[in-house]
Amino acid sequence: MATDPVAVDGTAGGQMILVRYFAAARAAAGCPEEKIAAATLDDLVATIGARHGQRLTTVIGACSFLIDGVANHDRGAALPAGATVDVLPPFAGG
Repeated sequence: MATDPVAVDGTAGGQMILVRYFAAARAAAGCPEEKIAAATLDDLVATIGARHGQRLTTVIGACSFLIDGVANHDRGAALPAGATVDVLPPFAGG
């Protein structure tokens, strides 16, 4: 019988997703990347916010997200199995 994958924090749900943090998001998370179980981008954002606290939650409010290199604005859309999600805060210049 199949079971849901378990995130690094021990919670069940969704596919394992590689999350890569950049700039201020990396500083707030305290790590460059991690694997998290999540079914949607909303699930992922909630999980990493709960895991890393208010500082990352605040930064994420201004972030954009790439899913497998493609910009995504639909936080309710299903994440593909094995996806990589890049968390990108606003950058100066550009």
